[in-house]
Amino acid sequence: MRKLVYGLAAAAALIVAAAQPADAKVLKWSYTGDVNSMDPYALRESFTQSFLLNIYEGLVRYNDKLEQEPTLATGWEILDPTTWRFTLRKGVKFHNGNDFNADDVIFSYRRGADENSPFRGNLHAVKDVVKVDDFTVDVKLNSPYPLLLNDLTAWYMMDKEWAEANGAAAPVDPSKGQDGHASANANGTGPFMLKSRQPDTKTVLVNNPNWWDTPKHNLTEVIFTPISSSATRVAALLSGELDMMRPVPLQDIERVKRTPGLSVLQQPAMRVVFLAMDMESDELKESNVKGKNPLKDIRVRKALYQAINIDAIHKSVMLGRSRPTGVLLAEETKGYDPAVDSRLPFDPEAAKKLLAEAGYPDGFEVGFDCPNDRYVNDERICQAIVPMWARVGVKANLLAQTKGRHFKKMLQPGNSSIFMFGWASLPVMDVSSLFTSVISTRSGKLGGWNPGGYSNKRVDELISLVGQEYDKEKRQAYISEALSLHKADIPHIPLHQQTLAWGVRDGVNVIQAGDEYLRLWYVTIDD
Repeated sequence: MRKLVYGLAAAAALIVAAAQPADAKVLKWSYTGDVNSMDPYALRESFTQSFLLNIYEGLVRYNDKLEQEPTLATGWEILDPTTWRFTLRKGVKFHNGNDFNADDVIFSYRRGADENSPFRGNLHAVKDVVKVDDFTVDVKLNSPYPLLLNDLTAWYMMDKEWAEANGAAAPVDPSKGQDGHASANANGTGPFMLKSRQPDTKTVLVNNPNWWDTPKHNLTEVIFTPISSSATRVAALLSGELDMMRPVPLQDIERVKRTPGLSVLQQPAMRVVFLAMDMESDELKESNVKGKNPLKDIRVRKALYQAINIDAIHKSVMLGRSRPTGVLLAEETKGYDPAVDSRLPFDPEAAKKLLAEAGYPDGFEVGFDCPNDRYVNDERICQAIVPMWARVGVKANLLAQTKGRHFKKMLQPGNSSIFMFGWASLPVMDVSSLFTSVISTRSGKLGGWNPGGYSNKRVDELISLVGQEYDKEKRQAYISEALSLHKADIPHIPLHQQTLAWGVRDGVNVIQAGDEYLRLWYVTIDD
């Protein structure tokens, strides 16, 4: 594997690919932010995971129709309620030529489930992985768990020999300022290999000629360039410097569609965007209220919720291309219950009364963190919310920054008072992802995305039942009760389900799925 090239971050510069052979099929594409790390266990952030899916592979994957199919495992069977046996694919090689076998699976489990790994929540149901022989492993569960295959789609296999040889056997946590060899280098089994990496500037992948699967793509090289400026990104697509970009800003969708040679792919995304609050700290780090935390009071949280005019955001900021929600689940997610999906009414006067009752008749100041390159119009949404809160007396001091800096701050408990993030329940595509990561009490493998410290004993009990129940009706009853209790506690303020919009040059054939993953092994470029 080549040593990677580092460079200074480029504000919005588009790096043009060098001259290519006449028969080369090079895909040049862009997104609002960069891949946070090449380490598949460093951060459970959907875009980073979706990018790495083209380099690394799991035992199971989703195909172009979002159906599960065997990948590095060829089959599996349930030996007993807490033991699944997986038969591994023979003849698979990592990009450096090393063979894939059971030792790599066991190593990958221990690295991913390590207490220092942000990824460990994806393996919360797994007790251990045991080697049967070189191409057979038993996955031991803590309790019966019907969604194991869903979880395994996000668990990418690493090469034990390569990791140990390069000092990358231990996981790293970027939110704590850690990095390592695997943060900037990669050695997977997937359809594409990492050629070069310039953080925040350009990442280049090349076709893996020794991939075990039959390629459906015809790409020789993929050049990914993060461009945070929407105007610059659109201009690059219009000028032909890019073959594809995402997302197309809502205000530019019609313009791109009218441009000869370009089209816009659109469909609802599975991601719901919402606000979370620090309900745990005794005193907020970024507030003029001293000696106590106003966000611990449900009346304050309810006031903040009811002060937001979601219809105005839907019309003016999202240009009608969003679906306001009352829960943190998209309609397409398994476990969604429409009976729970209703919002508290927009009522500024009621919000003022609630604040007064809570002891804040004149309001208060509070920190407000948002990304500016992660969700559709994320910064503009936050900018719209600031004056809405100001009208009821709450002065929100907005800090909008790149997703890497945003997540690094908000994921450390107590660092952010109020903060935006979104959840698509990916790649599990089931409510259990939301439950175990965002809503569950933060402890060990659970609650990895719950820095606000929400905790409800009954909700935790229901989450455990949801994870073990095979009966669909009983499981849905547990889900609905948990969603209702969580909604009543108001630890989060749901905003909306966003829409996918990708700009694509004619002749570039891309499959757009609701999970927002770009599966490069399906991409073709016409002659």
